[in-house]
Amino acid sequence: MKFKFVALVATAVAAQFVAPVASANDQLAQSICAYVADNNKNNLRKTLSDNRLRLKAVYDGISCDGLPLVRFAIKNNAADTAEFIIKQLPGSQVAQSGDIEWANSNGFAASPILEVIKARSAS
Repeated sequence: MKFKFVALVATAVAAQFVAPVASANDQLAQSICAYVADNNKNNLRKTLSDNRLRLKAVYDGISCDGLPLVRFAIKNNAADTAEFIIKQLPGSQVAQSGDIEWANSNGFAASPILEVIKARSAS
């Protein structure tokens, strides 16, 4: 009987610590999305630095309005932020992303961000 009570208390305590971590991650992702939408490269860089994160490590885990960060930047015409993001990612990942095809098929063929993607894909 004592074991069940201890296990129940331990589970309740663990649940209290898991929820704030998930909330903090969600808040961080929302901040990153907001900085990309606002084309605020400096705040994006500062947020990543303050949280000791490398963009290439968290890139696949963040989506804004259901889009990867680069596509979200293209959609919001956030050229400075998109260039920063693209330069932080491995060239092979940028080349395989399909962002150029996505942009062309969604009406963003004239975006200057595509030139940055092409340059990074070639390196």
